[in-house]
Amino acid sequence: MRLALEKHHIRADVHDGYGLALVSVWVGLVVWCDGERFWWRSGWDDRRQRTVYAWHPACEPERAAHRIALRYRTLRADQPRPHAANGGER
Repeated sequence: MRLALEKHHIRADVHDGYGLALVSVWVGLVVWCDGERFWWRSGWDDRRQRTVYAWHPACEPERAAHRIALRYRTLRADQPRPHAANGGER
């Protein structure tokens, strides 16, 4: 997954533990993989008051990376721009 995301110009860190691979992509975007599927938080359901997850088969990492890249772009666009200590933009 990390290599597939690099094709979208997205750097990610990979961690393992408890039989899962964790790919840390961005604040609020972690991709889990159990060898059968990738899954990640894709939003919030206000009506049910719970997180919504998307998933994709692990045998298609390129297609999953495309979907994750779309989510990444959405999260980046919603992120406030950081400001320098003097109050100006970087």
